Amino acid sequence: MDFAELNRLLELVSQGELSVESAGEKITAARQAEQSLQESSVQSEGVVDVPGVTLDLDRQQRCGFPEVIYGENKTAATIAATMQAQHDNGQPSLATRISAEKAAVITAQLDGVVYNDVARVLRWNLTEGGPSIPGRVLVISAGTSDLSVAQEAVETLRWMGITYECIEDVGVAGPHRLAAQVDRLRAADVLIVAAGLEGALPSVVGGYVDCPVIAVPTSVGYGTAFGGVTALLGMLNSCASNVLVANVDAGFKAAYNAGVMLRRLKQLPEQKTQVESQELQA
Repeated sequence: MDFAELNRLLELVSQGELSVESAGEKITAARQAEQSLQESSVQSEGVVDVPGVTLDLDRQQRCGFPEVIYGENKTAATIAATMQAQHDNGQPSLATRISAEKAAVITAQLDGVVYNDVARVLRWNLTEGGPSIPGRVLVISAGTSDLSVAQEAVETLRWMGITYECIEDVGVAGPHRLAAQVDRLRAADVLIVAAGLEGALPSVVGGYVDCPVIAVPTSVGYGTAFGGVTALLGMLNSCASNVLVANVDAGFKAAYNAGVMLRRLKQLPEQKTQVESQELQA
């Protein structure tokens, strides 16, 4: 309630034209309406309505990276509209689990969107410049059959602006292949290892390095592989203490968490400088 309206109510009360109780009720109602409007404004801050989607534009501020689009069961029109809304608000887009048919429709509509058909991922970076987060991630696939999951991780790292390298087809059936790459393993800050069948490769990799190894079980193997469950259980029971495990076929989740780790490490020197500056001022 503004000052003029409040003053008018007080004049009515003083003239006997309005009771104190009625004036109080009007003031209370006005305050409640203002509070409701403020709460609505807070709830809608950072949110954009796209048909069928409530896009969380504040996700980048809260969590470090923008909202990612899970494309399974979403229409091409919905995905394209969501990516366009992100782009209009200065955020890069990543959409996972996108069929080739949907991708063809979306890339025809949005100039600059890149589709990785192996990973089934759409990516729309604001620029194709250098990495924005220091650090290096090494993505390893045990076999060629695991490559789609490894590539999903790669596209996620590209979206985040993280330097990466790949090593392909170095599974435990030919251990000499991995041994030849030990120097590259040890040069990485985080490793992502995609493996199916019995899921043994992350444990072997973990025994060579002093950094986090994010294991990704893949749904590759014969019947008793149970769609990746056997690899998942094997990785969860790894003897290597530095092995963490993502969900089956979740290359995106593995890369996202690698990005979160590196982003936090980047912030530590900045936070230390701020603390030292505050201590000097005190």
